[in-house]
Amino acid sequence: MSHTLPLKEISDVTHDTRRLTFDRPRDFEFQPGQATELTLMRDGWRDEGRPFTMVSMPGEPLLEFVIKIYPEHDGVTEQIATLTPGENVTLSDPFGAITDHGPGTFVAGGAGITPFIALLRSRARTDGAEDCHLIFANKAERDIILREDWEAMPGLRTTFVTDAQDDLPDGPVDRDFLDGHVGPDTPHLYICGPQGLVDAVRDAAKSLGVPEDRIVTEEGW
Repeated sequence: MSHTLPLKEISDVTHDTRRLTFDRPRDFEFQPGQATELTLMRDGWRDEGRPFTMVSMPGEPLLEFVIKIYPEHDGVTEQIATLTPGENVTLSDPFGAITDHGPGTFVAGGAGITPFIALLRSRARTDGAEDCHLIFANKAERDIILREDWEAMPGLRTTFVTDAQDDLPDGPVDRDFLDGHVGPDTPHLYICGPQGLVDAVRDAAKSLGVPEDRIVTEEGW
């Protein structure tokens, strides 16, 4: 089933990230961390649906997305950056394997943070984020999406990693980096980002003793 919705509002989150909001259809139900295929109702783009994660809470009146823009790709996100209120998009039924399996360590790379936005917000509102650690890797400090939100979230431990020469820890998020952060006692390890990061973190975590059935990615358990 698909839903056609007019854009309600678009605003900046970072220099290359936009927030999109829509009125949520009453029958559009999802779990924190899940995504939908979003398609622009523009000529030439109606067959170019892409998966994007809902960052609002289930049951809220507004449906919200945080989308990183890649103008160099000359693709869907570049078009999204030029949307104006009132333009229509269609959304598919929600899907995705990254849902709340319990507290743990969350490793995100760039736009891979989006499934964790709703998931960690939900945990903070219900069970709390005291047993959660967010490791968030980006190219530079200015690329960190919602940094102030993460730092203000009660109980959440944060580690921001960049490739730039700044005051933050250097990447990559490899076995040496993860040693001491994850291990056999890690309750759950959530990973989302570029496939290279997901594969590297998964392999490193396994070698550090994290049980495979506690690793959550979009590929499933």
